[in-house]
Amino acid sequence: MVLSSIQDLPAENISFTIFKLNGFYSLGEWRRFLFIPYFLMFLLSTSSNSILIYIIISQRALHSPMFALIGLMAVADMLIPMFSVPNMLFSFLFDWNGISLVGCLIQIFCNQYVGAYQSTLLMWMALDRFFAICRPLSYHNYMQMPNFLKFIIVPVIRNTLLNIAVISLAGKLHFCMKNEIDHCFCEHMGLIQLACGNTSVNNLLGLLSALLIPAADFIFITVSYVMIFASVMKSGQSSMKAINTCITHIIVMTFSLIFVLTASLSYRIKNDFSANSRTFLSTMYLLFPSCFNPIIYGVRTKEIRQQFLKFFNHVKILPH
Repeated sequence: MVLSSIQDLPAENISFTIFKLNGFYSLGEWRRFLFIPYFLMFLLSTSSNSILIYIIISQRALHSPMFALIGLMAVADMLIPMFSVPNMLFSFLFDWNGISLVGCLIQIFCNQYVGAYQSTLLMWMALDRFFAICRPLSYHNYMQMPNFLKFIIVPVIRNTLLNIAVISLAGKLHFCMKNEIDHCFCEHMGLIQLACGNTSVNNLLGLLSALLIPAADFIFITVSYVMIFASVMKSGQSSMKAINTCITHIIVMTFSLIFVLTASLSYRIKNDFSANSRTFLSTMYLLFPSCFNPIIYGVRTKEIRQQFLKFFNHVKILPH
């Protein structure tokens, strides 16, 4: 009786609360072999960012605003894969692909909220370099916490309010289309595609958050670096060493932005991307920056490279 009454309900009155993550299922038996590359990337991300954080905390020579921001970037890079990749790995090995609606919304919020700070931290790094190169005499005054808070508070409020709004609206939807998500983890656009009814507000807010966070940060960063390069051109070679750090930030920013925007726009613009290609792009924006940001900073930033070599030599000597 109960079952028949549920079946008689209109579709719009039924809302799934348990979902299945079916990313890469079309690969069949080959899917479980994905555990190996994704586990290795997760291991690289966790270990390299942990070492970078430890070096910045333990070495007094790196206790400056610029390296503090790089350390915070490493924290964000280490956290983001932890929200999704362990579930992916269990899914690849054991086909554990179920997730509740609440778990799905929490995963989306954590990924988006911490991910928002990747671009925001790059913006703060650009601001730090701007003060260091264009306002060197006032640098320490600008970078004192009471003064720097003026540049922190607005992006923090923006990131928090936009992400809470996105998740709150998504949580109010009814999911009656199906309960299978063609993905390895919960993503905002992947989830709302399963909703019945009008989702235009959700789409608009998701697009707005992409424009107001990574795109707006990118514009601010670009303007900052244009002013920095113009200042260096006027002053000659005296600031070329500082420019090297700027180029490092630009490399990191470019890779991060390409993956985030490509993954986001692949849902909104008509394209020939297969479900597997879209899933691969989304997993790469979680893992690629997290794996290679610490390597780029370690290779291109002389102070970090020197401290890493000291740390490595110390570890090598310890057993003797």
